Amino acid sequence: MDSANTKKILEANQIQKILPHRYPMLLVDRILDYQPGEYAIGVKNVSVNENFFQGHFPGNPVMPGALIVEALAQTGAIALLSLPSFKGKTAYFGGIRKVKFRQMVRPGDQLKLEVHLDKLRGNAGLGHANAYIGEKCICSGDLVFAIE
Repeated sequence: MDSANTKKILEANQIQKILPHRYPMLLVDRILDYQPGEYAIGVKNVSVNENFFQGHFPGNPVMPGALIVEALAQTGAIALLSLPSFKGKTAYFGGIRKVKFRQMVRPGDQLKLEVHLDKLRGNAGLGHANAYIGEKCICSGDLVFAIE
């Protein structure tokens, strides 16, 4: 296999070297592939043990949409913060645009998180994000990042 086709995988401990998030706010379990400044593809394994299921909703557990978007943002932050110029920085939301939810996320689901960066200027970036369960896109939108 040639090096151009080699996937860059990050395990949880490697993700924590790039992102400042920790339990219970670290929402990416693994990065399946990424290219600094271009894209990242991650996975979130949704467990019945997630703390948010205690109140959202008792007897009808549904992952909050805001946390799905946060998981996408953390995936995009991997693509940004893995650039040498942003090492040790934090990526914040600068905006969220055109987000649509198409299906509920429940315990046992595995979210595949894909973020492709469209623009990067100075300390800001814009990316398009999609979350999938299997082959079905369950959430999509545009994320604006501010890096400090």
